[in-house]
Amino acid sequence: MQALLTDIQTGIDWQSLALTAVRILFVLLLAWAAMRLLRRLLIGLEGRLVKRYAVENEPPTETAKRVETLTKLIRQAVRLAIIVIATLVVFGQLGLEIGPLLASVGVLGLAVGFGAQNLVRDVISGFFFILENQVRVGDVAIVNGVGGLVERLNFRTIVLRDLSGVVHVFPNGTITNISNLTQEWSAYVFDIGVAYKEDTDRVVAVLQEVLLGMQQDARFGPLILGDAEVFGVDKFDSSAVIIKGRIKTRPIRQWEVGREFLRRVKQAFDREGIEIPFPHRTLYVGEKSKPFEVQLIERLQGDRAGSAGP
Repeated sequence: MQALLTDIQTGIDWQSLALTAVRILFVLLLAWAAMRLLRRLLIGLEGRLVKRYAVENEPPTETAKRVETLTKLIRQAVRLAIIVIATLVVFGQLGLEIGPLLASVGVLGLAVGFGAQNLVRDVISGFFFILENQVRVGDVAIVNGVGGLVERLNFRTIVLRDLSGVVHVFPNGTITNISNLTQEWSAYVFDIGVAYKEDTDRVVAVLQEVLLGMQQDARFGPLILGDAEVFGVDKFDSSAVIIKGRIKTRPIRQWEVGREFLRRVKQAFDREGIEIPFPHRTLYVGEKSKPFEVQLIERLQGDRAGSAGP
């Protein structure tokens, strides 16, 4: 037994073994340092993102949610890459052939990629939706032609709820068109129709007076951003002259402001005697028609008179 142990000890290259152990320890220390550096970089990234979204007046809860989601995804991806690289380097130092292992991993990744390509596409699209701040929870958006309130937003799907309460779920990879109606600021665009007989300059003055009153209102004034715009006569409709304008509002408040604006416009027009046209028909009544029997007798008499002629 002693001789066997002696043979084993003499057959081991202790210098090479010690050098390999030092190399493995060095690789593990590098991996640990990379993890620490990643953590510090992500903390700095979180601070910059929070400041960026604070400048954009985003609610703190949404800022925290978006930043946490982004940093979590980056942390998981980079940590996985560091662990895989460190493991392969350690295997190489131990004398294991990593070529076949890499080939097997490549074949497995290719198979998984083909099987889950839609899932990968959804995740990548969702990552850029969140990163670029294209849409967020609480926004009103139109996704692939369907409008609604964004209730949930993650890396795979966007969930909308429309005005009727119907929930629509869109995989991120299938979204070809998205329109955000409430990002940074919103606007209520109005088309006011008045009769052709009205003085359009007077109508514009009344609209500007209504808008000024809303800006000075304690409730609606803080919801309006800047000065409201009355563009003037936009087109001649079939029975009305259309005057177009726009009111810039805080996000998602355009409909509330617009309803109040229309209510005040109706009251102002009634007070000023400005006519709001409505569809109507004019009937022209001609000569009274003769009874059907009389028409038939006259037609028969006319036919006989024509046949009795020369």
